[in-house]
Amino acid sequence: NSSKILFTAMMIIGTMITVTSNSWLGAWMGLEINLLSFIPLMSDSNNLKSTEASLKYFLTQAIASTVLLFSVILLMLNYNMNFELSKSFISVMILSTLLMKSGAAPFHFWFPNLMEGLSWMNSLLLMTWQKIAPLMLISYLNLNNFLVISVILSVIVGAIGGLNQTSLRKLMAYSSINHLGWMLSALMINESIWLIYFSFYSFLSITLTLMFHSFKLFHLNQLFSWFTQNKTIKFTLFLNFLSLGGLPPFLGFLPKWVTIQNLTFCNQYFQLMILLLSTLITLYFYLRICYSAFMLNYFENNWVINLQSSGSNFITYLLFSFFSIFGMFLIAGFYAMFKL
Repeated sequence: NSSKILFTAMMIIGTMITVTSNSWLGAWMGLEINLLSFIPLMSDSNNLKSTEASLKYFLTQAIASTVLLFSVILLMLNYNMNFELSKSFISVMILSTLLMKSGAAPFHFWFPNLMEGLSWMNSLLLMTWQKIAPLMLISYLNLNNFLVISVILSVIVGAIGGLNQTSLRKLMAYSSINHLGWMLSALMINESIWLIYFSFYSFLSITLTLMFHSFKLFHLNQLFSWFTQNKTIKFTLFLNFLSLGGLPPFLGFLPKWVTIQNLTFCNQYFQLMILLLSTLITLYFYLRICYSAFMLNYFENNWVINLQSSGSNFITYLLFSFFSIFGMFLIAGFYAMFKL
């Protein structure tokens, strides 16, 4: 536990160095500290796939870091030594490395396979905290058409990739890629909008991951066979799925609503259409999973599996779930009160 606390602290420090750095070299150093402190957290003696996952993560991040450092050197040569090289080419190189680090399409191939070999807590870190530094660095760049291509590819890959998944970790991974497309499109408009989106997405991911971690759920068939006794858990879990998918009137719809509104103001209609179509596909496979839980009369298994979870975990999960389901009503109520 002491080593985990140390490496977690180092990981947080690495991200903070990247976010607060005023030079690309300092940002690169922060990313490296973050990488080297996250790899020991990934190792788990109970999970055989964790070693393979940590090696995959190290290789992909090391390649991205090498190209980033090379691009930064080229940028310094360009400014200090009048080295003739297109600035747009260098910015595309830097953008590509940061997209690879965050797991956005078309550099997403490592992300779902890596998630499959991690525990739920490590998966949560990979889906939320590990995206902060690369996205902050992307916001410093002169954004170009390559980012628009990445946004469109991310939402399409995230939507289609999750269609026939039975593994919950892969489902969350493709959902993360889809949400990353939305975050990048929000980042293109305004930095505060992507921070709002990221905060809401992180909260919803924590809610679902807490549930999966508490009851050791890894595959879809476990959802249907494990919750025959406790209908409350089953119902709240599937409502959280719909909230993550962005179905109104749940909390997950609010950041998408803000992004849609701002994309409309910027006349980005084609990009918005792709984003909305991809969200419809993600909602389709979430609804397909949740369909049986919302039926009043449906077939259940004859056997019952007792759920093993501590009371504190269950209460925490219910509190998080309450806000993720009814949070939009609470926010609307507070807004109306302050407006009056």
